[in-house]
Amino acid sequence: MESLFVSTGVVALAEIGDKTQLLAFILAARFKKPLPIIAGILVATLLNHGLAGALGAWITATVTPEILRWVLGLSFIGMAIWTMIPDKIEEEETQIAKRFGVFGATLVTFFLAEMGDKTQIATVAMAAHYGTPLLVVIGTTLGMLIADVPAVFVGDKLAAKIPMKLVHSIAATIFALLGVATLLGAGAKLGF
Repeated sequence: MESLFVSTGVVALAEIGDKTQLLAFILAARFKKPLPIIAGILVATLLNHGLAGALGAWITATVTPEILRWVLGLSFIGMAIWTMIPDKIEEEETQIAKRFGVFGATLVTFFLAEMGDKTQIATVAMAAHYGTPLLVVIGTTLGMLIADVPAVFVGDKLAAKIPMKLVHSIAATIFALLGVATLLGAGAKLGF
């Protein structure tokens, strides 16, 4: 259950101010149809993070425990640094909406926006770290929804009131602590 709670919390914090949250703001402002947007976010995240969780499980099965410990530890520290870099949304990600409707546009743009994003990489790393990819994917998906669903409903009004630097600092600290703990062998009892 730790993997579920940690992955939920870390992703919820990391997503605040992330490009996918900005995308949720833009789609909500443009279409004013929250339910298809939320459904699109859910399906896109499940697909994207499901692939990431499977990759994390594969890495765990194929990489030696000593190498895995170093890769994961350094990955978490890298995500801590990356979390402190503000995201910008690219306009072409929102142009897809004109062809696929609200649900389709959200599904496609969120899936593409998450490819190689820090939360997808965090999902890979946490699935490998905890060895429970299903719980990690459920947690990262919940974290994504916790951050993005309010964005759909309240849009820019909420974004202006959230202390983004503080939230990003907290998420970065959690990633850094996971990295240091992993490098120091915190996962040794789990076999890596």
